[in-house]
Amino acid sequence: MGKRKIISEEELENMMEPGPGDVYGVVVKLLGYDRALVKCQDGHERLCRIRGKLKRRIWIRPGDVVLVSPWDFQRDKRGDIIWRYTKNQAEWLRREGKLTI
Repeated sequence: MGKRKIISEEELENMMEPGPGDVYGVVVKLLGYDRALVKCQDGHERLCRIRGKLKRRIWIRPGDVVLVSPWDFQRDKRGDIIWRYTKNQAEWLRREGKLTI
């Protein structure tokens, strides 16, 4: 077992941009295990699943800004959380006008 690499905020400057179909959202409530209720920018509230890669590495709390990828079916009700933005990144998104929630 080696030591875990500590990542500082300066190293997290590479933000994930939304792809086609992805939307920004704010976590409203954690529902247990790997599920969260997210208020998305397109006006829908989705029951979202936290990806396994994120679930093991970062904490997601109510009020966090996340990037949601809606499912192909049940597009208005379900989705996957694919990225969590830090507070500095969320403030930058708000200043640029990309986040209106």
